[in-house]
Amino acid sequence: MELSNLGFDQWFEAHAVQLLQEGDGVARVSAVDRGSYLIRNESGEVSAEIAGKFSYQIESPVHLPCVGDWVRAQYYDNDTAAIIHGVFPRKTFLRRKTAGENVDFQMIAANIDAAFIVQSCHFDFNPRRLDRYLVMSADGGVEPIVMLTKTDLITRDELAQKLAIISSVTKAKVIALSSITGSGFDEFRQTLSPGKTYCLLGSSGVGKTTLINRLIGREAFYTKPVSGTGEGTHTTSRRQLIVFSQGAMLIDTPGMRELGLVGVGDGVNMGFEEFVALSSNCRYANCSHESEPGCAVRAAVEKGEFSEDRYSSYIKLKKESEYYGMSYLDKRKKDKAFGRFIKSAKKQMKD
Repeated sequence: MELSNLGFDQWFEAHAVQLLQEGDGVARVSAVDRGSYLIRNESGEVSAEIAGKFSYQIESPVHLPCVGDWVRAQYYDNDTAAIIHGVFPRKTFLRRKTAGENVDFQMIAANIDAAFIVQSCHFDFNPRRLDRYLVMSADGGVEPIVMLTKTDLITRDELAQKLAIISSVTKAKVIALSSITGSGFDEFRQTLSPGKTYCLLGSSGVGKTTLINRLIGREAFYTKPVSGTGEGTHTTSRRQLIVFSQGAMLIDTPGMRELGLVGVGDGVNMGFEEFVALSSNCRYANCSHESEPGCAVRAAVEKGEFSEDRYSSYIKLKKESEYYGMSYLDKRKKDKAFGRFIKSAKKQMKD
């Protein structure tokens, strides 16, 4: 296998000239689990850890290696283990706000060509949550593909209604399939191209691992029985990159209960382009599209040109992104000030 088969193209080759040092090898992060790593190169997959110097230089968790990253590594013990000395720049990425009160970024995956946003046709179907995934994809420059699973649990009319709702939200490609009947799987397989990297995003129990097992043709990854409601239960515990025999790569991710967004203004604009286009007609250039007079966006909603739900989702995500974005900047300022204090204190102790 060549590195190009793993997605190492001319874009990364150009950065390699500047980043690589003598003795370095190039590898791709294939799994991350509680601070331990697996990396893959032309020869195979080995365990890896972060170099102490590199760890010390990292200013934020966002700079740690994540699944899909290309890294410069030094191998030892007859190439059975490695130390990671640096991370290549990311061409694309998927990230969210860390769960809980802490305001920071959490990387989900990097260097993704397309993200399959998976929602079940049953209880998990949620257009507002879909909006969040679409904004996340737009923020990181990743092409979104919406995937509706478990179509066998609803009628054709119900499926048509859900497809109509999705088409009103996004122009992204939509694939509807069933792991029970096999419907839609040929279209899914045809979407996967050799040398390209894809990512599965969605809540727990929507059938992401089952999709992978069906693509492989065997129960390669463990799945639990469905619940009494017909929904699956959570099984995936880590992010990992899977290389299929036909050459495509797919990153499986654990289900996400929280999907907070930080500083994704451009992503919100790209996810709600219809409102952004109208905003140029607002009376005020800095219109928030809520209560200002002469707001073209609000006027269009009141005329019924756009749904109230779609508008509410836009305002909510816009506010959330701005609020957490400001909180993140404040946190970074405090972290840098504390870092300068520590360096100054160490210098005084040496003197």
